[in-house]
Amino acid sequence: MAAGREFDYDLFVIGGGSGGVRAARVAAGHGARVGIAEEYRFGGTCVIRGCVPKKLLVYASRFADEFEDAAGFGWSVGEPRFNWPGLIAAKDREIARLESVYRDNLQKAGVALHSTRAILRDAHTVHLPSEQRDVSAEKILIATGGQPVLDRRIPGIEHAITSNEIFHLERLPERIAVVGGGYIALEFACLLQGLGSAVTLVYRGEEILRGFDGDLRRHLHRALSARGVDVRVRSNVTRIDRGPRGLECELGDGTTLLADQVLYAIGRDPNTAGLGLEHAGVELGWNGHVVVDEYSRSSAPHIFAVGDVTDRVALTPVAIREGHAFADTEFGGRSAPVDHELIPTAVFTTPELGTVGLTETAARERCRAVDIYCSVFRPLKATLSGRNEPALVKLVVDADSGRVLGVHLLGPDAAEMIQLAAIPLRMGATKADFDATMAVHPTLAEELVTMRAPVQRVSETDGG
Repeated sequence: MAAGREFDYDLFVIGGGSGGVRAARVAAGHGARVGIAEEYRFGGTCVIRGCVPKKLLVYASRFADEFEDAAGFGWSVGEPRFNWPGLIAAKDREIARLESVYRDNLQKAGVALHSTRAILRDAHTVHLPSEQRDVSAEKILIATGGQPVLDRRIPGIEHAITSNEIFHLERLPERIAVVGGGYIALEFACLLQGLGSAVTLVYRGEEILRGFDGDLRRHLHRALSARGVDVRVRSNVTRIDRGPRGLECELGDGTTLLADQVLYAIGRDPNTAGLGLEHAGVELGWNGHVVVDEYSRSSAPHIFAVGDVTDRVALTPVAIREGHAFADTEFGGRSAPVDHELIPTAVFTTPELGTVGLTETAARERCRAVDIYCSVFRPLKATLSGRNEPALVKLVVDADSGRVLGVHLLGPDAAEMIQLAAIPLRMGATKADFDATMAVHPTLAEELVTMRAPVQRVSETDGG
């Protein structure tokens, strides 16, 4: 494209998910002429078929506990009955409302919306198939997110569903096999069990939640098993057949698992296929992700990428921060790289998990000596409900400096607590700072500031 040519847009965003929408709105607020294309529904995976609808289903699943626990507090509750179509219909109404909010906010910001797929013709030209035309842009942002992975090597994999389809099932499956051991697999295994499904979790690894702190992994595994989820680690599905009794899943050990649905949640791949990135000279990485620098710049001048389409941290708040930082840097006149350290995260199982900072294993690798503070206890509510599900609070501390390196929680409201715990960690708080903070009693969170003696000190002489 010749230098000095007038562009249709200063910025064109491909992908209407959380990162792309934030970038478009902020760039428009800085005075840029912005267009955005989305081929499915504005809001992206998180809003349409990810975090938000999943959390609504999590809320629904936890009512089973509330009904059961009520008797311990003097309440008489009749036989509860669950209505899956009613829940899905209510979920759909809320998602439709949220999508309209996303559209309205973009339009109020002055962003031009294109409900179509978008394909690069070159570094400044975008083809819009549904509109049968091309548009030009000085800068282009790729924010197309990721898509669920299916293992195409497995015979019968066409019988499986992913997190895209499970939100639209006509009925709650009586029996479901969930394949995977990460966030999505565990959350769906837990919520489906709470809603009444018989759930078998099949994971090929040694323990669920690879990369998380070991105590969290082990305690959550035990908690899910106690709730009735059949957790099978070091196991894998080798074949799926549809038979008279339902879906027959052949496992690696030769046994057969029967299910009405098989949900694959083994990961997500960057959604870069068919975008025409090769026409613009955009370098792709090992799994098809867009390779970017700390300012979200790709290898091609004027082309950027944020969110799950890159190989950074695949979390919605991270995509939003990256999109905002990109817009501030490119259109707001201020340099805004994103710090990907100390990102808090939660797994919305029941019990809930929250974590920020270093795991015990990672801290051992970085520090001469590490102090471990850990408390496992029965929450106060459980004393009357009779529920026997312990909570866990764990601090990982640098023994030399006293700095708190990691906070790991398992129990009610862990996600809410970890958001707040992330603030002092980013500020470099020490264990002495935690100790000097007055406790709020009676709460689960008070354990964060009342654990006085480490349960273990690990040093270099212990072999890491």
